[in-house]
Amino acid sequence: MRSADFFETHPVFTGEEFAAARAPMGVSPYTTRNLLAKHAASGHIVRIRRGLYATVPRGVGLAETTVDPYLLATKLSEDATVSYHAALQFHGKAYSVWNRFHYLTVRKARAFAFRGMEFVPVQLPASLRGQPGLEGDVVKKHHAGGVVRVTTLERTLVDVMDRPDLAGGWEEIWRSLEMVEFFDLDAVVYLALALGRAITVARVGLFLDQHSDALMVEPRRLERLREHVPKQPRYLDASREPGRLVRPWNLIVPERILERRWTEVA
Repeated sequence: MRSADFFETHPVFTGEEFAAARAPMGVSPYTTRNLLAKHAASGHIVRIRRGLYATVPRGVGLAETTVDPYLLATKLSEDATVSYHAALQFHGKAYSVWNRFHYLTVRKARAFAFRGMEFVPVQLPASLRGQPGLEGDVVKKHHAGGVVRVTTLERTLVDVMDRPDLAGGWEEIWRSLEMVEFFDLDAVVYLALALGRAITVARVGLFLDQHSDALMVEPRRLERLREHVPKQPRYLDASREPGRLVRPWNLIVPERILERRWTEVA
């Protein structure tokens, strides 16, 4: 494949992908590196970091080139998956717009910034590694000329309940999830239980219980979750904000969340 043809179909790509496309032409790794350096110097591509590049569209200057953050995040490791608030944002269900993008991976990696955007790795919880039946909690979506790997809304619901710090806190989480009109509730229950954290199960149950009419949550699904909630009352999160004990879930929940009393900005 000619370099120009490759760039046309790969808005964000790794050096390995470029090398694999050139390999049938008998191009050596040394020549491939030189080609990438030449195209970067000519303004055909922009180097994001070592081994990662973005294509500069024809007729667009290097400074005006925008790099899609979701495509970029997906290329940060072989298993990188857009997640948490970034997943809500990708699905169009985030209450607020962020320039911070979390991605799940089994690899150890460091956060880095590019053109005002921050990309933060989160290690996949050990309890979910190798779990059977979890293949459907991550999907590949065609987007901006490429493919994004992202958690489903069901997986994202469980993830943000597990790590509210990666989703902007409870108001952001509640307001974002309330934009979702439909969840596969069997998948939500399965994922919550697979994670194996009682506090997370209780948080998921609380949200589904509070929105049972809108989401058409059947009692049997709530009952499955109730069997795995904490044995003793727990605060909703580590801040230990005072609130009311919601006994079915053994959670002490702030009144502002129970009543959805959010602070409005004038």
